[in-house]
Amino acid sequence: MFLIFTNDLDTAVLNWVLKFADDTKLFGKVQSESNRRGLQLDLNRLFDWSREWQMEFNVDKCKVMHIGRTNKNFKYYMDSKELEAVHEEKDLGVLITSDLKASGQSIQACNKANRVLGMIHRSIVYKSQKVLLQLYKSLVRPHLEYCTPVWSPSYQKDKAMVERVQHCFTRMVPGFSQLSYHDRLDRLGLWSLEERHNRADLIEVFKMCKGLSGISMESVFEFSSNKHLRGHEFKLSKHRSKLEVRHQFFAD
Repeated sequence: MFLIFTNDLDTAVLNWVLKFADDTKLFGKVQSESNRRGLQLDLNRLFDWSREWQMEFNVDKCKVMHIGRTNKNFKYYMDSKELEAVHEEKDLGVLITSDLKASGQSIQACNKANRVLGMIHRSIVYKSQKVLLQLYKSLVRPHLEYCTPVWSPSYQKDKAMVERVQHCFTRMVPGFSQLSYHDRLDRLGLWSLEERHNRADLIEVFKMCKGLSGISMESVFEFSSNKHLRGHEFKLSKHRSKLEVRHQFFAD
C-alpha cells in the first residue's frame, strides 16, 4: 500500500529518481547554472508533493553529495533550508563516498565480519570443522558479500584486507593452522573471496544481458564491434574513460 501511495512521487520530476521503500534519491548531471536550477526545481516538486500528501521529508536527514572532479559544488535547498553536503553516506547498508572508492565499505564490512568471527571464537567450545563452517557461511561471510557488485574492491590492499577475514577463519579450524591458505580452502571446499566477488559480478552481467536486471546492459557495457571473435555472440566491451572515479565502477 505504501508503494502504491508513493507511486506518483516522481511524476513531474525531470531528473532521475530512485525509490526504495521510504528512501528517495534524486540525481542528475550538473554542469551549469541552468542544470542546477533544474535539479533545484525537482527538489521543490518532491517537497511540494510530500507536503500535499502529508508525508513530508525530514529535511535534517536529507543530504547532498557532489561527485566528479569538475563538480561546481552548488548549494541546494529544501523548505528554505540548505542541504548539508557530505563526502560519504550509507545507502541501504553500503557506504558510498564522493570518490566512489570502496575502501570505506571494505573496512566497514571487515569490522563487522571480524566482530562476529571473534564472538564465534570466544563462545563456541566444540570447534569441529562442520560447526565452524556452517557458522562462517551463515554469520560471517554474508557481511563480506553483501551487494559486492556495487562495492567490490579494486585496490589490492582492500582485496587483501577482505581476504584476511577468511584467512583467520580457516586457521581457527582444528589442525589447519600449519597448512597453506590454498590447502585450507581446498579441504573446506571454499573459494577465495575474490573469486566469489568475481562470480557475483558475472552473475549480474548475465542478468543484464538477459534482461533480468533493472539495469540495462547498454548503460554499462556495449557489444564488441569486432566480428572476428570466436564463440558466442555476447562479446562485451566497457565504455572507455580516463577518469579515476570511473575505474571504481562495476564495469571496470
